Amino acid sequence: MTPTTSPPSIRVANAPCSWGVLEFDLQGKAAGPEQVLSEMREAGYVGTELGDWGFLPTEPPALKKTLQRARLALVGAFVPIAFARKDALEEGMTRAVRTGRLLAAVSEHPYVVLADDNGSITRRVHLAGRVRPEHSLSKEQWDLYGDAVNRTAEAVLREAGVASVFHHHCAGWVEAPWEIDALLSRTDPAMLGLCLDTGHCAFGGGDPLETLKRYQKRVWHVHFKDCHAAIAQRARTEGMDYFRAVKAGVFCEIGRGVVPFPAIVQELRERAWEGWIVVEQDVLPGMGTPLESARRNRYSPARLGL
Repeated sequence: MTPTTSPPSIRVANAPCSWGVLEFDLQGKAAGPEQVLSEMREAGYVGTELGDWGFLPTEPPALKKTLQRARLALVGAFVPIAFARKDALEEGMTRAVRTGRLLAAVSEHPYVVLADDNGSITRRVHLAGRVRPEHSLSKEQWDLYGDAVNRTAEAVLREAGVASVFHHHCAGWVEAPWEIDALLSRTDPAMLGLCLDTGHCAFGGGDPLETLKRYQKRVWHVHFKDCHAAIAQRARTEGMDYFRAVKAGVFCEIGRGVVPFPAIVQELRERAWEGWIVVEQDVLPGMGTPLESARRNRYSPARLGL
């Protein structure tokens, strides 16, 4: 008789962005760290990402104490860098290494989640969700971009001992499917993984399940986010910029959009996924009902009870 084994347990985290704590300089007051972490745990999550630098303590002893009090593991930290600008790389690399060292001091197997300086490029903000090849970087610019990302990931691993993933993101240079291709083809697969964000993938014109299958060896970290088809189409038709689309609810609660979460979960289980799933619902400061949404997102039937 062949013994049966249970599918691997997938650990589920959330992130401060679900409470309006975003990397952008926006109007409105976001929730504070004590509220965010306590509500995150109350909603059923067992891990968190760091949020903006300074949102949580930046000294290891204080950060450890904060996480222990909330009973949450720290799974990663988002570090936006304007990789297309030579003058921004040194400062960005310094921040990435600093973040990696903090993660290494308080966590096991975390990721530095590198990303473009999303929201800082006016035309990309206005074209979010409807980018075409002519709106992208040139081949020479992509070569420089890939080199900058590689160098940053190498520095983080060398100086902090922490691996990096790259987060494709609307309103940045790495949004559309061909832009993900352009970056990954120019970076070291042993040095840099992909943070697959299902919602940004869908809004950016991609297929999250196919992206996971295409880059299965490069996907090291996953963000579960949904994308509302009707709002995404309205954003494209009306020419909404990225922030208007977010305010309109393009990133809806899980199960209300187009992302095929059951199929993605199945794909991860077949790969014996040992990483985290980070559930996110990007909202602007003060927008929505974060605790209630986080709870519904955690236990949505569309996520197969993860």
